[in-house]
Amino acid sequence: MQQERSDRPASQSWATFLKTHAQSIWACDFVFFIVELATRRVVHFGVTHHPSQFWVAQQLREATPNGQKPRFILRDNDCKYGSAFDAVAKASGIEVLRTPYRAPRANAIAERFVGSLRRECLDHLLIFGEQQLRRVIAAYVDYFNNSRPHQGIDQHVPCRPPTPAEPTSGTTIAFPVLNGLHHAYAYQRAA
Repeated sequence: MQQERSDRPASQSWATFLKTHAQSIWACDFVFFIVELATRRVVHFGVTHHPSQFWVAQQLREATPNGQKPRFILRDNDCKYGSAFDAVAKASGIEVLRTPYRAPRANAIAERFVGSLRRECLDHLLIFGEQQLRRVIAAYVDYFNNSRPHQGIDQHVPCRPPTPAEPTSGTTIAFPVLNGLHHAYAYQRAA
């Protein structure tokens, strides 16, 4: 007998469930990060040489300060989550949704972030330690959340509301990110 793990009606597809509840779902994966499904905003990340279930549970605590939490958290079946992660989620009032085995599309947004992080950042750099990795990922997450357009949500940046059409006179200024690996752009109006 199969047990229901959420309030999803049996007739509702997984894609419909995710779309309907996107405002209330965060997803996570390793390098440990949490991303909000509705905006693609990276909410939290953590780096360690040896992730244990207690370290992962602490990351969830740090990602949910002052009652800021989703209704659901979507995770895969990696043993690093363990019972400590589920206990922290339950104590916080977050329902844990586990992806089915061999279903990478079930957590596609988290997998897409991992791919972006690897292709657009980590594949181009030599990382010599945990502290450097933490700084590099922090810079990339800031770029990802505040400057990088996202195709899945109409080219909008997760942490910035859509801006009205730019005036016709002015200058576009490029700011290097990660020593020029990427660039963030700002519009400066003519005086």
